[in-house]
Amino acid sequence: MDRTTEGWINGFLGVLIFSGSLPATRIAVLNIDPLFLTLARATIAGLLGMALLLLLREKRPARSDLLPLAIVSLGVVVGFPLLTALALQHITSAQSICFVGLLPLATAIFGIRRGGERPRTAFWIFSGLGGTLVAGFALLQGGSASPVGSLLMIGAVVACGLGYAEGAKLSRRLGGWQVISWALVLSLPLTAGLMLLNLPASWSGIGTPAWLSLAYVSLFSMLIGFVFWYRGLALGGIAGVSQLQLLQPFFGLMLAAVLLNEAVSWSMVAVNVVVIGCVAGAKRFASEPRGQALAGDDARRGWPEQVRP
Repeated sequence: MDRTTEGWINGFLGVLIFSGSLPATRIAVLNIDPLFLTLARATIAGLLGMALLLLLREKRPARSDLLPLAIVSLGVVVGFPLLTALALQHITSAQSICFVGLLPLATAIFGIRRGGERPRTAFWIFSGLGGTLVAGFALLQGGSASPVGSLLMIGAVVACGLGYAEGAKLSRRLGGWQVISWALVLSLPLTAGLMLLNLPASWSGIGTPAWLSLAYVSLFSMLIGFVFWYRGLALGGIAGVSQLQLLQPFFGLMLAAVLLNEAVSWSMVAVNVVVIGCVAGAKRFASEPRGQALAGDDARRGWPEQVRP
């Protein structure tokens, strides 16, 4: 299997794992405060990441890696979850999807700035079309959005796109699971401290489905998903693999249909088919990342024997 194909497979697995976050979050917030849920998932994942780093005796990152890790931490561990949680106080989840549909484009732009990639013109056509389809579909489903919620979601998309691109760049040196683990550990004092300040007044009303959902978003959405996602971006190219995120809202809605008995319309299926075509087109015209990338033995350096796929 060539490096690019392996990257796209890893990226797809990451997106598939992330897609379960929406249904799991919907179940969890029925019994758990959204702010506490956001902080708890980051804290639990941070403790697991710390345990993994200690167990495998990973070297501490170089001093030059601390700023990029801080960017990853602020972008994907704190920034995106917090800003989206605040935004969802002003807009609906359907409206938020129209902004999430812009995330692949934001990631690709930061991939050019931070990762040194140069996709061809056709890539931007497919990327822009896919983002427009997802955003347009969500906008038609959700109606007009609050200006405050819109600004918060734009900030969330920018923060997450930067965190994705910076993490992918770091993954070429440190490895995917190490990057997200160090980023989680770096933010742990903040997330754990705020979590303790926002503990629920009572735990009796939290049912088993909510606890299982919290476990999913903590273990899979905040840790395991990023292991595959950062590896995919590093191997297959940030700009190209990031387009797989266009499928995430639809995977999430399909999982919601299975788990929560929500309706899936024919229009949703039709848009999804076209979006898949856009992802395929973006893959076809995305160039190889410039600079150093993982290959051969170097690609597997970031995966200890215990956690290689």
